[in-house]
Amino acid sequence: MSDVATRPVFTPSTSGKLLVWTHHVDFEWFPGMAKVQAQKSIASLHQNAMRQIGVDKVLEISSKSLDELGVALSAFNLMIRTPKGREYSLECAYQSAKVFERGGPFLDLREMRSIDAKRDPRLLQHGRLTKFTIYGCDWDLQPRTAFYDWLYINALHKHPELAKQVLEYRAFSDIAFNPERSINCQAYAAALYVSLHHRELLTSEVLRDKEAYLSVISTGAVSNAHENSELQVRLDGVG
Repeated sequence: MSDVATRPVFTPSTSGKLLVWTHHVDFEWFPGMAKVQAQKSIASLHQNAMRQIGVDKVLEISSKSLDELGVALSAFNLMIRTPKGREYSLECAYQSAKVFERGGPFLDLREMRSIDAKRDPRLLQHGRLTKFTIYGCDWDLQPRTAFYDWLYINALHKHPELAKQVLEYRAFSDIAFNPERSINCQAYAAALYVSLHHRELLTSEVLRDKEAYLSVISTGAVSNAHENSELQVRLDGVG
């Protein structure tokens, strides 16, 4: 049994004001929790995307990916390297940076497994999310995906062997990402990385400084994806 579903496929824009194109692709969805079912859905999504968008290959970035590169680039697996030599997954870094009305950030989340950090009950027990804070710097919730994207871009840039392979692709997907329920997307962040790289905007200042990064992504439309401000969504990473 299978159904029809729609998921976004992201392609980097290397010129003009738009940084990332978002293509909504219909495909055959294979329900079920088994990894093989997700991979059937991925294959269907990619086949339809290649016909619709005209790209020769799509990289699935998730723990369900058929490609080892896509698995390595999942937020659950992509490691952040700090100046002091520590390492933890991007997912753990993102969750540990959340500050709520009545608590946080919970820095001990960095030491957990990615899935445990994402599901930690404290993330639902301390009121509304108010900001992110990391390395002594606060990030507002607007632009909505700016902090997550910056975190992902920095993590990827510090893995040159992975970044080099990413730059060979012109289309990215994440089968678990549903824009009706979530905001942040690792596939989108990868497409943004490719776009900024080809525009020669990935300077050390942009990678290091929040204001420099925000200035770059605010010069034009980040994506053509429709944003519904009334939609109730979760600010969480996906793996």
